[in-house]
Amino acid sequence: MTSSSLDELPSAAETLTSQIPSDTAPIDPIPSSNDAEAVGEKRKRDDDEKTTNLESSTPSPWFKTSLCSYFRRQGSCSHGAACKYAHGENELRQKPDNTWDPTSERGKKAKMMSENAVKEEEEVGDVMFTEEMMDDNDGGGDGGVHDLSLSKCLVHLPTKWQSDDLKTFLREQGVEYKFAKKRRGMMVGFLTFENAEQLKNGVEILEGKNVNNKSLKMADVLPRTFDKNGAKNPAAKLKSAREAVTPLADLSYADQLEQKKASIAQMLKKLTRNARKACPNGKSLPEWVLQSREIGGLSCKLEGIIESPLVNGYRNKCEFSTGYSVEGKLTVGFMLGNFSAGVTAVEEAVNCPNISKLACRYASIFQSFLEKSRLPVWNRFKSCGFWRQLTVREGSKPGVVSSDEDADSRIAEVMLMVQVCTTDTDEAEVATEFEEMAKAFAEGARASSPPLPLTVLVVQDHVGISNVAPPDCPLRLLPIPVSDNGTTHQDQSTNVLTEARIHDHINNLRFSISPTAFFQVNTCAAEKLYSLAGDWADLGPDTLLFDVCCGTGTIGLTLAHRVGMVIGIEMNASAVSDAERNAKINGISNCKFICSKAEDVMSSLLTEYLDVSETEEAKPPSDDLDKQNSSAEEISNSEVENNEQKDSSSSEPERSAKPQFKNVVAIVDPPRPGLHPDVIKALRTHPRLKTLVYISCNPETLVANAIELCTPSFEKTGQENKGYRRQSRMGTAALARHRAKKMPASEPFKPVKAMAVDLFPHTDHCEMVMLLNR
Repeated sequence: MTSSSLDELPSAAETLTSQIPSDTAPIDPIPSSNDAEAVGEKRKRDDDEKTTNLESSTPSPWFKTSLCSYFRRQGSCSHGAACKYAHGENELRQKPDNTWDPTSERGKKAKMMSENAVKEEEEVGDVMFTEEMMDDNDGGGDGGVHDLSLSKCLVHLPTKWQSDDLKTFLREQGVEYKFAKKRRGMMVGFLTFENAEQLKNGVEILEGKNVNNKSLKMADVLPRTFDKNGAKNPAAKLKSAREAVTPLADLSYADQLEQKKASIAQMLKKLTRNARKACPNGKSLPEWVLQSREIGGLSCKLEGIIESPLVNGYRNKCEFSTGYSVEGKLTVGFMLGNFSAGVTAVEEAVNCPNISKLACRYASIFQSFLEKSRLPVWNRFKSCGFWRQLTVREGSKPGVVSSDEDADSRIAEVMLMVQVCTTDTDEAEVATEFEEMAKAFAEGARASSPPLPLTVLVVQDHVGISNVAPPDCPLRLLPIPVSDNGTTHQDQSTNVLTEARIHDHINNLRFSISPTAFFQVNTCAAEKLYSLAGDWADLGPDTLLFDVCCGTGTIGLTLAHRVGMVIGIEMNASAVSDAERNAKINGISNCKFICSKAEDVMSSLLTEYLDVSETEEAKPPSDDLDKQNSSAEEISNSEVENNEQKDSSSSEPERSAKPQFKNVVAIVDPPRPGLHPDVIKALRTHPRLKTLVYISCNPETLVANAIELCTPSFEKTGQENKGYRRQSRMGTAALARHRAKKMPASEPFKPVKAMAVDLFPHTDHCEMVMLLNR
């Protein structure tokens, strides 16, 4: 939207004239002749002054630069067109200091962009490229070696740019250079200059240059290798792995809990603010929004924070990257920052209190093996190499309660998954490397004191740029030698993927975990989390529980004994297989698990199990819903056929049992991006669903989803998003407000209470549980 110009505004005289009341003023008593003459002279002077003021005055530079609070709250203003405040975004003008009203959309957007720019400016120091960024034929001369004293990194470039785009930009700016390289997906480009004068001129031109609302920054490049003489290149003091992975490790645990509780409180306040904005004009605010004033602006009462029973060494899954340290040493550990920001340095997991000693030991064994390997580690800048990542997964003993000092004593099983990229490699050489790697892990585990458990060794072949592999990525089970002479386990002599699993225990239940299946990384704290969710959900024998994003079925299975039936939904096929296996090994028969995206089947499942019609032949009115029903039915049938325990029960008893569920509850535990809009719509619009427990590892997305779930519906269809234009930098809450305007007419949920659960001590992250009902 463009602001109104001064020429388009009414003149000051017209404005003042319109403000003169039309009613006639009361008539004063008739004065005497002398008094009448004096009054006449006074009125004449007043009229002359008024005329002069009207003719000479100009509109105030602050006219219509602020939004009218009356118009914003009530949709009308008694001043009408004469009001000096703007009635909506269309009338709003920019202030004389070139800023916008901070309560307006443009003001909020400008503030957000400014804060992001400041944050980026603070985060970017010396860019830690620690790998050979140039190919031998890149023009760097001398085998791709560049003079780092004449090299700079150009930070905050558009991520869509490539090398040609960067070179075009430099030519347009008149910047002379020797070499320029930029990779798509990164906000950093690499420049090398011919001499110091070119470097100085380039810095003067480019430093602070505005590109796509971002100010460019010239940063130094830190070397990764030693120089030709073998001398170590000096490097500035950098963030350690401890600081990057566990930023709160130096605080006492009590202070960590207070900080996280305060952060969750801010999220609850953010929900209240955004719910006010999302409510339709002319409708009263929801009761929970009005009551928020009594509890400090919180959307609901924050019950507190549940601490983790195990503070140190609690993670049962650790992913170690391969790469090079700032000093150029081949390292298996953690990256010190974001790759998109130019950080490729990897440091060992030294003094990271959330990692078990066992996991660190396996990372060290793998690092020693890579130093002798004939295949290269993954180069993030060139997207080539072989060895990429090591994942260590741990399974705990049943009923063992350990302290921080002997946390490793609870570990009974270990799975190692090594991620590689076999593109352009020799098959025979790869087979030899895998055999040597398995031998190195087995010998290292036996040589440790006490010996380390090693249950499964798996290789994942992934060709993508990022280490985040899809769930269907090819896996290969490797045999593990049991002695120094190279003999292997008899039960692992074949590559049968169904055997690639370990086991963990929650609430006295045994869970089977496959290599890529999701399982909470803090088992001890997860027990408290699931117990809390069950207590808040008000479960009973007549309850039908939907476990959305169920993973390996941990939530549904731990609560199955408290409900009539559990329906679990998960898109990861291996996780669904684990969930069915978990139900079988624990003797639980009232659970059904469906392999599908929740947004594809949620609506049909709610209709299938909660149809308010008394007839079994009732069908949902929508053709699309019919297709979803048939799809869900096919999935359910195939899973029942594959599960011996479920084969014993036919579909007829299930259908006859549907009307018995008087209480319907959904527990959702989505990944960090939150729930899909179609899942939110299905949960919100089904009238039988009265209770929803939301478990979130990312409170930001919980707030966004709660906006759609808890704000009143818009009645005027077609007017919901009038004047809306999607902004590329729009936040999740703003997008949720616009999606809420398209929500079909339905009763909204209301936040009842919230609780923080610390599953990640020493880090900024914290689980948040919120109870919603209607």
